[in-house]
Amino acid sequence: MLASPRKRERATIIGRYALYDEIASGGMATVHYGRLLGPVGFSRTVAVKRLHPQFAKDPEFVAMFIDEARLAARIRHPNVVQTLDVVATEGELFVVMDYVQGESLSRLLRASRTVGAIPVRVASAIICGALHGLHAAHEATDEKGEPLGLVHRDMSPQNVLVDVDGTARVLDFGVAKAAGRAQTTGRGKIKGKLRYMAPEQILGSVTRQSDLFATSVVLWEVLTGTRLFPGDDPREVIAKILNGDIDPPSRHAPHLPPAIDAVVMRGLQRDPLHRYATAREMAMDLESAVGLASPTQVGAWVESLAQNALAQRAATVAEIESSSSRVVDVAHLAESDAQAILSGTPPPGQVAALSAYGAGAWRAENDSIPVMVQAPRWRRGLALWVLGGATLLVACIGVLLGLHRSPPVVSTAALSLSAPSAVVAGAPLPSSAASPAPSLAVSSPGAARSAEVPARRPRESAGKAVTPSPVVVPAQRPNVTIDCDPPYSLDAQGHKHWKDACFRNQGP
Repeated sequence: MLASPRKRERATIIGRYALYDEIASGGMATVHYGRLLGPVGFSRTVAVKRLHPQFAKDPEFVAMFIDEARLAARIRHPNVVQTLDVVATEGELFVVMDYVQGESLSRLLRASRTVGAIPVRVASAIICGALHGLHAAHEATDEKGEPLGLVHRDMSPQNVLVDVDGTARVLDFGVAKAAGRAQTTGRGKIKGKLRYMAPEQILGSVTRQSDLFATSVVLWEVLTGTRLFPGDDPREVIAKILNGDIDPPSRHAPHLPPAIDAVVMRGLQRDPLHRYATAREMAMDLESAVGLASPTQVGAWVESLAQNALAQRAATVAEIESSSSRVVDVAHLAESDAQAILSGTPPPGQVAALSAYGAGAWRAENDSIPVMVQAPRWRRGLALWVLGGATLLVACIGVLLGLHRSPPVVSTAALSLSAPSAVVAGAPLPSSAASPAPSLAVSSPGAARSAEVPARRPRESAGKAVTPSPVVVPAQRPNVTIDCDPPYSLDAQGHKHWKDACFRNQGP
């Protein structure tokens, strides 16, 4: 019966990732469920390897680790667990990798001891997948196309994951090399999993053929169900690797065909020159010797051995994805504020600040993670564009209305055509520019009336330009006294010209 999943812990924010429960733990690091919290609601489940503090506080180790993780990210192959990111915080280091819904080959081997030997074609398919992943690592290049010369240096059943889709994936390239676990880094020190080391690796030299020796040891153990180099004393194990007899796998598993013995024994040659030249070459020989099970068959075999563990992980991932799907966007927040969001305790004043930013309210459902619901960034960007466009449109309309309402400008040429006796208010006097403006004196009845007429553009009449009477619209109405007794004036011909001001009652 499937055990109930344990209560999920609160998430821990590291950069743009949320860190959840442990998947597995070792002497060097702990692997956690993780969730990438991206913009516009994008999220993705990942695996996060969290190095123990004693390793993360060593500056030399940190520099080497980051460099090797960067190199490991250059390996792009379906049979390699992809390294996605490296996060360095104060006193800690994290490696972000693809999450694989599967089980390690080491656990599958332990589980198979209770149900019988692993089918030969299934074992062949798993090791062939691992060999293709190794070949991709060995052939990886940098950004300029130069070979990186990567060697895994820690091939073991613990570093091969078998997915429920039947794909075998190699992992731990960057961490294994960064930790210096696969080569001699100090006098009298060897690093790596001793039982899977090649003879030259123990003596201090590592090549891609060293990975092939380690993979051949894994293949031997998968086929036979026993250890190739047993022993609790490291000196005893080293002696067996360097000088001990190596039996063909069929001697311990009589059901194996002789063709597979040849592949395994060639990979276990102590002289690297007598092994396969490449991992791909060994994979092709292994496939020709016994054939490969289909991915569906491999996946079914994995589920039959690890059904309970896989179901529990799937339930945990579903719960994490369901709760974290409500965290739409926390990338713009400081890490402390984002941590407060996921822990359920908003910092003082944060809700108001988030509301001003466009966020919604806090909420918590049962024991799920309290989250912030925020409008997607593309909507906020669209709103800013609309607001900016509306502001620009209003400004343009205001400018056009101002131009339409502005008084016409009268040129000096037009002023020169006016009657010499007409003095217009608002126009500066040549002789007294700084003196107070005098009262308007109207010396000509025609000039007084023309001051009230709006300016017009010249018109063409019968092919001849008609120049209107020059007028000036005063900037403000002067304080003028009009004599309305009588309310008209007479011109030289005796015609009456009515004074408009007298009829509009526009006196002082």
